[in-house]
Amino acid sequence: MSAQFQPVLDRIADEIGRTPGRGRPADYIPALAVRDPRSFGMAVAELDGTVYGVGDWREPFSTQSITKVFTLALDLAREGDELWEHVGREPSGNPFNSLVQLEYENGIPRNPFINAGALVVTDRLHTRTGDAADSLLTFLRSESGNHALDFDQEVAASEAAHGDRNAALAHFMASYGNIDNPVPVLLDQYFRQCSLTASCADLALATTFLARHGIRADGTRLLSRSQAKQVNAVLLTCGTYDAAGDFAYRVGLPGKSGVGGGIIAVVPGRCTLCVWSPGLDERGNSVAGVAALDRFTTLTGLSVF
Repeated sequence: MSAQFQPVLDRIADEIGRTPGRGRPADYIPALAVRDPRSFGMAVAELDGTVYGVGDWREPFSTQSITKVFTLALDLAREGDELWEHVGREPSGNPFNSLVQLEYENGIPRNPFINAGALVVTDRLHTRTGDAADSLLTFLRSESGNHALDFDQEVAASEAAHGDRNAALAHFMASYGNIDNPVPVLLDQYFRQCSLTASCADLALATTFLARHGIRADGTRLLSRSQAKQVNAVLLTCGTYDAAGDFAYRVGLPGKSGVGGGIIAVVPGRCTLCVWSPGLDERGNSVAGVAALDRFTTLTGLSVF
């Protein structure tokens, strides 16, 4: 199958290129708003580090919420099941920055991929490492093999300037004792984390530890096999905001999207994917990205179902 990845990617890119209606880039961050919605890149990484790509697959873009996957893995590796006492594992059914559920559930976010849940995970990782964002960056540079990866200070500043809702989430959870660090410190860490810039090739490679059941690129183990299963399960049910059911129906893979237009996906035991196209649907997921992953699983038969 691996030798056939490149023709599959070429076919998908051709089909996507002939598809009208690509959605609109996120408009609340200037650096995202100026991206061309017709940009498209896609990469597949095999477990041995071989990467196939098409289109803008080496073009860096703003990863945004995709980084939540890696902070979750890094914290879960350090504290294990204790994490799940502070954040749930259920789909939210509400927008990713909603305050409503937090009050009903006493400051415990529904899952690690909505903003409230990601704030909790970043907070706990920061407590354990002293610098959550730096720990994330070090990990991604190592796993991708790209030591030039970095945060985008302009994007981080834009996030902070429009960060009132995230600040409200953090303060609300702190009132329930579910945040350890000072809220301004946590927000700085979180906005830096979300500003990371990487390409489809970088992210496909960085995600392969989830396809290798927890084993990093250097052969060391980050997560137990059970923990890797847990992360993939939460990706499948919660990774695409309140469109996770539709994503599972169409794509059939664990995946995580970001409002920068990227989506990563995992085929356990086989490969990982990253697709990028900045035009989003009303739920914050890349229109062309979801369509491309749908075609990939249809053409290759690779799915968890």
